[in-house]
Amino acid sequence: MNRIELTCNPFIKSALKNRYPQLAVFIVMLIGYIFAILAGLIGTPVGSHNFSIVFVWIAWWAILILVAVPFFGRGWCAVCPIPLPGEWLQRGAVLAPPEKKPTWLNLRVPKVFRNIWLQNISFLLLALFSSVLLTTPNITGIVLAAMLFAAIGLSTIFERRAFCRYLCPVGGFIGLYSQTAPIELRIKDKQVCVKCEGKPCYNGSSAGYGCPWDVFPGGLTKNTYCGLCMECIRTCPHDNIAVNLRPFSADLARPSTRMDEAFKAFIMLGSAMIYAGVLLGPWGALKDAAYNVGSSAWFIYAAVFLAIIFGVLPGLFTVAVYLPIAFAPRNHVTTRSKSLRQRFAQFSNSLIPLGLMFWVAFSLSFVLTNASYILGALSDPLGLGWNLFGTANAAWQPMLTSILAPAQTLALVGGLIWSARTAQKAANEVKVSPTPVILYCFIATSLMLWLLL
Repeated sequence: MNRIELTCNPFIKSALKNRYPQLAVFIVMLIGYIFAILAGLIGTPVGSHNFSIVFVWIAWWAILILVAVPFFGRGWCAVCPIPLPGEWLQRGAVLAPPEKKPTWLNLRVPKVFRNIWLQNISFLLLALFSSVLLTTPNITGIVLAAMLFAAIGLSTIFERRAFCRYLCPVGGFIGLYSQTAPIELRIKDKQVCVKCEGKPCYNGSSAGYGCPWDVFPGGLTKNTYCGLCMECIRTCPHDNIAVNLRPFSADLARPSTRMDEAFKAFIMLGSAMIYAGVLLGPWGALKDAAYNVGSSAWFIYAAVFLAIIFGVLPGLFTVAVYLPIAFAPRNHVTTRSKSLRQRFAQFSNSLIPLGLMFWVAFSLSFVLTNASYILGALSDPLGLGWNLFGTANAAWQPMLTSILAPAQTLALVGGLIWSARTAQKAANEVKVSPTPVILYCFIATSLMLWLLL
């Protein structure tokens, strides 16, 4: 499948360049986000009846994992309300650039933090406390508020969207898996960018703002760090930026050599497996350990959690990557031309489709089991006895139970095949066998199947 330029369509291009449709969605999302914070803080403490829990961790999560990320990549970032208040303060405007920007520090983020390690850490913190976060409304409200205020604070200190780019735990998650999505933003002609004076797509102009994500579109080769904010389309004076429809996982053909991105793959893969065991498994002692934050059992759980993600999973993967090198002929220049560290990072790309399908399979079970709570929360979002739509007393029942196991199996097997193909392509480039990496993916898939089914 060749790339299809969606912005060739005048209606699509006009809609993307016009700020008002995006602003309307932004405002709706921001109102919903603030209401979720208030619901968590002042609503009922019963998680299954609180808007904050139900709509953030069931409804929004289902849309994000099952639709938005697999098909639209960074599409959620294009309408996310979290950076809005801080960005409006930073810019001194809601829509078009003002004549004079407000005086803020506008500092460059220190180089040591210009990676996704902080995103990795922030996601791990949420993951370690997830059992409480997913069931306790006031904790969810506090976390949502903390993210909003962190984004505001960072916008007044650093330039552009520092929170989104370097700290947001959801942004790191979406960025990793957006590489598999069939939507991309790219330039049309590299030479046009080379000759362009002023680079308004990055630096801004009277037509719009410089890239909030600190990305120069002319050098964009994958989706990981593009937030699809569409500012570059609005500011490019040469109409040289397009939104394309492309084959799935096109970005994975360009393996990363960054360890922060490699470990994000292990964090997401391991977290999905541990979540399946804790939230869906039959082990009462494991659930108690995960829920009793601060207890000795919880500290043991946290230590095991981190050991799996930073020790067991990458350790076994290192063995899988090293074996083809160890048994390669000594005169095999292509095989031995790169370090083990480089190969580790490159082959970690093969875990991205697998991890995405792990999250899809887990989310199918979690969401379909709890989706009926949405009806009650719609009618009584704060748990105050309202019945706005007549569904406040709707009985809980799992949905689509007959197709759940086949759907999960299909997702996991599909992810395994997808990852195997990705590993094969990576191995072909360096002329080594992909078998150990594929075996690693097979064992992980088998374990996930056991945890879910």
